Amino acid sequence: MIPLPLSSAVRRILRESCTIAVVGLSPNPERPSHQVARYLQEAGYQIIPVNPGHSEILNEPCYPDLRSVPVKIDVVDIFRRSEEVEPIVREAIAIGAKMIWIQQGIVNEAAARLAEEAGLTVIMDRCLKVELEQLRGSLSRCPLPPSGV
Repeated sequence: MIPLPLSSAVRRILRESCTIAVVGLSPNPERPSHQVARYLQEAGYQIIPVNPGHSEILNEPCYPDLRSVPVKIDVVDIFRRSEEVEPIVREAIAIGAKMIWIQQGIVNEAAARLAEEAGLTVIMDRCLKVELEQLRGSLSRCPLPPSGV
């Protein structure tokens, strides 16, 4: 697990990553997952909603699971209960994600160890939006392709 403050390795991954899957993304603007994903979009990341109950969230196609996503995912941001994290981590390993971000208030040590043993960077029980706000200015964003490409 990465200790406070974020290491240079984590900063590098966030700087080089363009695609973040948000597992458990809610269409409700009042939910933390929605607020974080909207922030990530506005910061220039491509977000991939993962929620089997929806076909679109935040004007992006929504997928039932990570294996269904047709593009490479750099970071998997998890907004699910602690006991639901391990299967998501197993999927993230299978698709070749670089980082698992387990949101604030969610702890699953076994899933974190599993991800680390597979070579993924793991951040747990911290909010990605809060961390990015603190890093703003020290990260340069990857350019998104122009509309229609």
